[in-house]
Amino acid sequence: MELRMFHFIDKSLAHLRDLEEDLENVCKEIEVYFEETLEGENGGFLNVNSRVKSPKSLKEKIIRNNYYKKYESSEELFENLSDLIGIRIECRFIEDENNIYEKIKKNFHEKDENGYYYNKINENIKLELTGEQPQQQRNGFEIFRIDGFYEYGERKFNFELQIKSLVNIFWGEIEHKVIYKNNNYMLEDSFFRNIMGSIKKNLSMIDNQLLLIYKQVNQLNTIDPNIRKSQLETMMAKIIYDIFSTKMRNYMGLVVDFRRSCDVIMKYIFRTNNAENLEDYNQTLLKTLSRLNEIGKNEMDFTKKIEFERHICIEDEFCGIIGDVMLNSINDDFQWNLFFKMIFEIELGNNAEDFENFIAYFKGRFYNNKSFAKLHFLFEEDQVENIANSIMKELANCFVEIDSISFIYEENIENINGVIDNVIKIIFANVNSFEEWEKSKDIYLDFFRFKVFSVFDYKVGVENVKGFIERVKNSSGRIQVSEGILKYIDKLELLSEITAKDALQLIKLSNINENALIK
Repeated sequence: MELRMFHFIDKSLAHLRDLEEDLENVCKEIEVYFEETLEGENGGFLNVNSRVKSPKSLKEKIIRNNYYKKYESSEELFENLSDLIGIRIECRFIEDENNIYEKIKKNFHEKDENGYYYNKINENIKLELTGEQPQQQRNGFEIFRIDGFYEYGERKFNFELQIKSLVNIFWGEIEHKVIYKNNNYMLEDSFFRNIMGSIKKNLSMIDNQLLLIYKQVNQLNTIDPNIRKSQLETMMAKIIYDIFSTKMRNYMGLVVDFRRSCDVIMKYIFRTNNAENLEDYNQTLLKTLSRLNEIGKNEMDFTKKIEFERHICIEDEFCGIIGDVMLNSINDDFQWNLFFKMIFEIELGNNAEDFENFIAYFKGRFYNNKSFAKLHFLFEEDQVENIANSIMKELANCFVEIDSISFIYEENIENINGVIDNVIKIIFANVNSFEEWEKSKDIYLDFFRFKVFSVFDYKVGVENVKGFIERVKNSSGRIQVSEGILKYIDKLELLSEITAKDALQLIKLSNINENALIK
């Protein structure tokens, strides 16, 4: 005699075949209804997928859930099978799932005597909307899953309505096909449970990244490619911060603010990848996103010191000064350590080479200032190089003095480039020859140093200020001590330091708008 289980399965599959045509008609009608309801919805709706449970799936479910013991007949099984028909509403992002759920609740506003909700446009489709959504699953994750039924003449066909974002569709496929239906893997096993949790976490991170991209693209209402590039950089910097701040919180239990470091890293990545047009930007963006997703899966040790594969090779004087400061700070200053850890994680390869590349990039942010090219109108090539190198060396000395990662922040780089513009204008207005520059360059370089210090509200020693004033007074050039300074010098004797901005108030330069110099 055949086991009852097999007899029950055969009867159920036969019943499914008998209802096949009716089920397909109902399935299609439900699908069309939700498509028409959500069509034109700007809340992330993509499309509706539907299916009638296949014979194979029905057979597996009967065996897995022991339905042959629970129900006396296939008819009773079908009356209680909630997902005989499956309807899946697909949307872009996880946050869109709730938007669509609220839209459905608003549409199904009529209530029958049994507590089910419907719309008069099609009173045959009814939903159970009193339960809490999203539902908590056995695996601990959430899903928007709504029970419903369709009144088809004298029959009632149950269906299950799900609302899923793209990443949750992918997650569902992984869980359903790799774990749920594979007896070689046990969901209760802590190893597989942890692995699945990690996959879900990374998919949620991807969803957040895609959402950021989507929102950013929607805001690109300008055709100016430079603005688009800037917006892409901002978006990517936000993604970098989200990934590494999450890792920091998990590892250390706290998060420090390093958002401006992320801005610098993104500028560096785009520029060192020679992303000159939008196509290059897109390629760099995709490559970086791919790498960031890999980083999201890996562990990160925030306490580990940075090591280099070889000796750092820097021949340029500016880069040598800057590099020494960074190397001395890289394993002592947490912000510097974190900054280069992020670069080395994103730019896989040789740490020493990446470090040298960043130093060269940092120099280029100033040395490529277009104002230096203007010096060619007044000086010979070797003289221009001499003046530019003098200014760059003074800038490197300022970097040593300030001794802060804030020196590389984008707004400060822009402000320093503004100072370079300003000082070169002053040189043009006050210097007529290279010999004259040689005689008075210390004054101009001191002025440049104070201007750079003022960007950081940095205080300078009064003795340095007094020495600067004395050199200005003894100069035969056009730089002058401001009127009334002699009265102020007495007050200087009482101080040990003043801000660089206050020091700049003590002098004036001929033929230059004084407000432009000290703001």
